[in-house]
This record gives sequence, C-alpha cells and structure tokens, in this order.
Amino acid sequence: MLTLDTITKTMETQSFGQKVKRTTKKIVKIFIITAIIVLVGGFSFLYWGTYEDGVMAGKVLRISQKGVMFKTYEGKINLETFGALKGTSPIAESFDFSVEKDEQDLIKELETVALSGERVNLYFVKRYVGFPWRGDTKYFATRIERLQ
Repeated sequence: MLTLDTITKTMETQSFGQKVKRTTKKIVKIFIITAIIVLVGGFSFLYWGTYEDGVMAGKVLRISQKGVMFKTYEGKINLETFGALKGTSPIAESFDFSVEKDEQDLIKELETVALSGERVNLYFVKRYVGFPWRGDTKYFATRIERLQ
C-alpha cells in the first residue's frame, strides 16, 4: 500500500540525475507530440485548403491524361478575349487546369464539350500547394456549366 510517506521517501531518495532524466523524457515526449500535431495540421491545410474560388468562360481546347508515375487529368480552356489583353498572344489567353481523378463525370463532360467546341463556364478552386499525384497545376476544375 502506497502512502504519502512512502511516496515522499521515494522522491527524496532519487538522485538529481534521475530527476533530470525523468523531466527530460516528459519534455521530449511533449515536444514530439506537439510537432506531430503541427505537421499533420499544416499538411491538411495545404492539401485540402483552397486559396481561391472562381469561374472562367471560354471553350475547352483539350482534356488529357498525363504523367509517368502519377496519371493526372489536365486541361486547357481558351478564354476568347480576342485581343482584349493588349500585347498578348492567344496562348497567353488560355487557362490551364487539372481535374481530380475521382471526378469521372466531370472528365466525361469536359471531353464532350472539348469535342463539340461549346462555350462553357468552368468553375475552379485554387489550392495552396500542388502535389504531383493530384495534377500539374494548382487550379482544379470543380464543375462545368454549358452555355446555350
């Protein structure tokens, strides 16, 4: 049976080195747990956080699957500003975007409008960081709206 006297005597009989070792273990354990929480939180923010939401209007020029190790879906939309941006080439008036792999319905619809040449509104989100298994760009198409 542990009593207050037994605990006090045990604490008094510990050497200074044992007390330092025990305290150091506690501090290291707290530091490691805090570092893991901060890293997981930071990665989660960068992976799922969105920096910008928006819409681009134009014609989808292409949608293709690219990559050697990570197959990603990449697209390009022509903004059709017809020289509204003075001194720019038609290439500068296009917008590159990626599509998440699990968005199969969106990929099929993008392929359809790319072949038909329809004018569309492309809704997108911009992520903070691009990861190679997600796509080449930080811009990800979320939905498409056909203009009639």
